[in-house]
Amino acid sequence: MKGLSKQKQKYIQSLHNKKYRQQFGVFLVEGQKSIEELINSDFTIEELYLTEKATYLNTNSMETTYCTEDEISKVSSFRSNNFGVAMVKCKSNQIWEECAQDWILALDDIGDPGNLGTIIRIADWYGITKILCSENTVEFYNPKVISSTMGSFTRVHCFYTDLMGYLSHTNLPVYGAYLNGDNIHKASFPKQGLLLMGSESHGISSELENLVTNKITIPSFGGAESLNAGVATGVILDNIRSKTE
Repeated sequence: MKGLSKQKQKYIQSLHNKKYRQQFGVFLVEGQKSIEELINSDFTIEELYLTEKATYLNTNSMETTYCTEDEISKVSSFRSNNFGVAMVKCKSNQIWEECAQDWILALDDIGDPGNLGTIIRIADWYGITKILCSENTVEFYNPKVISSTMGSFTRVHCFYTDLMGYLSHTNLPVYGAYLNGDNIHKASFPKQGLLLMGSESHGISSELENLVTNKITIPSFGGAESLNAGVATGVILDNIRSKTE
């Protein structure tokens, strides 16, 4: 068991900071579920630091070092990490083609890492593989985002862009989540479209409102003022998938 050198510990700890993730083009993946998914993905793994609990993984072609649980805990953002951490190359921010029968999710200034991670996980559940993120949406490679996805980050492609510019040129119908839109329980949806979600605190920004072709809402039956952005995304995607024409 080689363990972690002090130099390597410092490097790994630096990747908790966005500045150094961008400088090195590397991000961290932590914990059992996320690393299991990572191993079978198309991400490029630079190094793996694992405990003996991870010896069942097929890492023959990867640079792997086995460490103690204490060493892993010192460099992990988790309160408890008895499995390992991986250093992974960031992918370039590349757009995709709009394909027939695809739904795309667009996020307007989602600032909470846990919310973004949850939304990515929900998107994966409903077969949504493409997410547009506004330039002010929290960074995809934030460790809290990655861990909150529970491995779904390996299957969902997030592209950061100027939403105004993208929505101005898309041919897709744009469905926006509002408090005063059409009842989603009574709506029908096309096979292809774009769902725009705003933050829980501010909703969809006013400059994007004119680009929304269909305003929809989740009807309330109680006294809550709003829904968490992740929860609302899940409810709407469930309706889209169950009512697609």
